[in-house]
Amino acid sequence: MSSIKSWFKENRIVEVEAIIPDMSGVARGKILPAEKYYQDKGLRLPEGIFLQTVTGDAPDEYFDVISTTDGDIILKPDLNTLCPVPWATEPTAQIIHDAFYADGRSVDIAPRYVLRRVLKAFEERGWKPVVAPELEFFLVKPNTDSDYPLEPPVGRSGRCETGRQSYGIDAVNEFEPLFEDVYDYCEKQGLGIDTLIHEAGAAQLEINLLHGDALVLADQAFRFKRTMREAALRHQMYATFMAKPMQHEPGSAMHIHQSIVDLKSGQNIFSDESGEPTTLFYGYIAGLQKYLPAAMALLAPNVNSYRRINRRDIAPINVAWGYDNRTAAFRVPFASPQARRVENRVPGADANPYLAMAASLACGYLGMVEGLQPTPPSEGSAYNAPYALPRSVHEALRQLSACEALQKVLGERFVTVYKTVKEVEYEAYFEVISSWEREFLLLNV
Repeated sequence: MSSIKSWFKENRIVEVEAIIPDMSGVARGKILPAEKYYQDKGLRLPEGIFLQTVTGDAPDEYFDVISTTDGDIILKPDLNTLCPVPWATEPTAQIIHDAFYADGRSVDIAPRYVLRRVLKAFEERGWKPVVAPELEFFLVKPNTDSDYPLEPPVGRSGRCETGRQSYGIDAVNEFEPLFEDVYDYCEKQGLGIDTLIHEAGAAQLEINLLHGDALVLADQAFRFKRTMREAALRHQMYATFMAKPMQHEPGSAMHIHQSIVDLKSGQNIFSDESGEPTTLFYGYIAGLQKYLPAAMALLAPNVNSYRRINRRDIAPINVAWGYDNRTAAFRVPFASPQARRVENRVPGADANPYLAMAASLACGYLGMVEGLQPTPPSEGSAYNAPYALPRSVHEALRQLSACEALQKVLGERFVTVYKTVKEVEYEAYFEVISSWEREFLLLNV
């Protein structure tokens, strides 16, 4: 704690946000005075924090999944994540924490631990994943009535976007004051922003993060989503990472570029000495093809996520792969041998970045260790092929339940808890009668 105390003093920190990401990728934890933080011998939270649904509910099976006493877990800071909260009114620090039981064991249902567990499996083989996430999101007018459709916000011109402005420079500049703050906030937090582009939807944008260590990039994606929402609020807008927030607009994805390097040599194991693709490269793709449908519940975690899995929404609908083919689930961009990588285009922007990366890497890992072979690359539009991904939470959870290999890599207890949480969310959604049902069924059936 001495290094934390020194950092607090140097930056005149008066308050601390002690954070853990929950199953949905929501920041949970405690806010406390700086002096109390470094004097504390271990912050504590109930383990059930990881059984909380996105609506704040707990499953009926709560005490069947965790201890009957609902005991505490201990939070320990990851000092690599210590940084300021740049939008705070008083000097405030934020630190992402890992969770442990009293006997020192890691809490195996914590999303950050699940990613660590997958990375450990790679490490034991002498491998290290390198990832680069791309996060799409919409800016919308403030909306306080959930029954009212979302609308694009007003930009510098005083007008809302009415058409699609894919890669439009002037369209991005409509929100220049907002993004000046976003870049400033990201710099102060050490977030490695690469590029900002306008996507296909009205006021839909994409931020690319610089490639690097998977846990570091998951932390950055987690913090960026929070940063973007906070910055937008200060400009009288909402930033939403919902997978499909608006009808007739494209969905928002979190594409994850991934490659694997050898721990000893630092070389990309997807390329051999002559620069050609390796068997491990093809095995990785094959693993994604075989296991990703079973991992879909972690890449598309919400009922809204599956509205995006539609050939009309510029999103993958099956497990095709191809060279520089954006219609495929797994795109291999043109790159040098050392930069050879696979882009997983399936995850939604609404996914928990820790779990999305863990699931995607786990699928590729299984393909490599099992020596799998992929299908031939798709040379045309993969949208012409049949649907082959789950299209509902219910189906995705069913496939996850049936996949023992994936459960073993991710952790069987974690999978049980995750399924329990998502089943409760699905049942809560299923109880709601939508406006579509009232519009077309009320007087017609």
